[in-house]
Amino acid sequence: MRTFLLSILASLNPFTGRAQSAGSPQTPVVSFYELTATGLDGQPVALSQYKGRKIMVVNTASECGYTPQYKQLQELYTAYKDSGFVVLGFPSNDFGGQEPGSSAEIAGFCEKNYGVTFPMMAKVDIKGDNPHPVYQWLTQKSKNGLDDFKVKWNFNKFLIDEEGRLVMYLPSGRDPMCDEVLNWLGSK
Repeated sequence: MRTFLLSILASLNPFTGRAQSAGSPQTPVVSFYELTATGLDGQPVALSQYKGRKIMVVNTASECGYTPQYKQLQELYTAYKDSGFVVLGFPSNDFGGQEPGSSAEIAGFCEKNYGVTFPMMAKVDIKGDNPHPVYQWLTQKSKNGLDDFKVKWNFNKFLIDEEGRLVMYLPSGRDPMCDEVLNWLGSK
């Protein structure tokens, strides 16, 4: 019985409390680098340009209680961008209608209030019938090879390693500069 319980505990993901397959993260069925997005400037963004970097994908909103996390996201990006790390912001109006602005308004808000210089994408749908392909990949084990995740609010964080594998999910309330992230980045 003890061995059985230890094997179950060993299979739990310490960051989500959810079971994950042995050998996780697995090679995803679809590579993160095959995906594309649209930048706030309206230009296509091939995510393959981030190959070899650690990536944090965050769904953002300008009128949310978690909006001050932009400051920490920028600090994290500034501190680690030269070490192969990038934050990718994906604004969404799906949670409480807290991102009603246009791309130009979002860009202006982020720059003026938080000095954001990390890449920001155009507003996307995350939930509903037609989520953006990046969020389909992030939330479906059949695509990401790690687990199924449900984005429940703004400022969820997904960490992707240099090989393009999803390795960690952090909910809205987790500080972008928490120990899990800093350890992952190799600073602790």
